[in-house]
Amino acid sequence: MGALIADRFLALPEMEAARTVMLFWSFGSEVPTARLIEHLHVLGVAVALPRIEGSELVPVRFDPGDPTEPTSFGAREPVGATTIAPGRLDVVAVPGVAFDRRGRRVGYGRGYYDRLLPTTSASSVALAFGLQVLPGGLPAGGADVEVDLIVTESGTIRPEPPT
Repeated sequence: MGALIADRFLALPEMEAARTVMLFWSFGSEVPTARLIEHLHVLGVAVALPRIEGSELVPVRFDPGDPTEPTSFGAREPVGATTIAPGRLDVVAVPGVAFDRRGRRVGYGRGYYDRLLPTTSASSVALAFGLQVLPGGLPAGGADVEVDLIVTESGTIRPEPPT
């Protein structure tokens, strides 16, 4: 299923002109991202991975084989020094625990992506397994930022803007 999600992500119209994409280093039960990182690298697309610096998520340039270090919660983050300004990102892949069809998400509780996404004009794309997309709505707080798309093994959800 992870390979199908990766293929759907790569086929998105938003990816056609993307020059710089921020992915995440998957861990636990998240959609695997290693194949995406490698594939984008082969295509010549610059890949950034997130690094936590204080209360912020910083996009750091990453090529396959670059060194990483474990975080306190189990993911890995790049140790490289080349950061990428959020305004230069074309697409940001967003992890999460659960999503709804309106683009709301439950993350891991620290709000890193909620602070990063407003600083960029990039398309935000949740990578999720279908069982993570709940039929009902999720609660949302004032600082929560919705994603533009949700890509699952069964399709792509494009939430409609609130009316």
